[in-house]
Amino acid sequence: MNHELVFSLAGLMAMAGWAALLLSPLIPVWSDRIAGLVVPAALSVGYVVILLAFATPAGGFGSFAEVSALFSHGDALMAGWIHFLAFDLLIGAWICRRGRQEGQPFWSVAPCLPVTFLFGPAGFLLFQLVRAGHGLAFARHP
Repeated sequence: MNHELVFSLAGLMAMAGWAALLLSPLIPVWSDRIAGLVVPAALSVGYVVILLAFATPAGGFGSFAEVSALFSHGDALMAGWIHFLAFDLLIGAWICRRGRQEGQPFWSVAPCLPVTFLFGPAGFLLFQLVRAGHGLAFARHP
């Protein structure tokens, strides 16, 4: 597998999803479809293909040493990277959708997106703080 090519293609796909989120005030339905379904599904297909086609010779998830050994293999590292891209994008799409449902202005939600893209859980936490500031964090939980 050409890791650089797969890395670039997965990154471009994810960027398309994040761009759709930034445009979500203008195209909310398409943003939800692109960033909340189509791009994560495509990335997930790539993830599953890598898992099935490229077995790693060592490592696992039972200890830090096993995880370290697992991600020392390029194919496992690539699968992990795609996993990261897909799930952070899903959280970004959820943030935009939830903010829209709760009537939050996009300007208050927008700073959560780059934080989610770069630091995943920190962006989710920031959004919870934004929601709390709007009195919405515990109003509706689904």
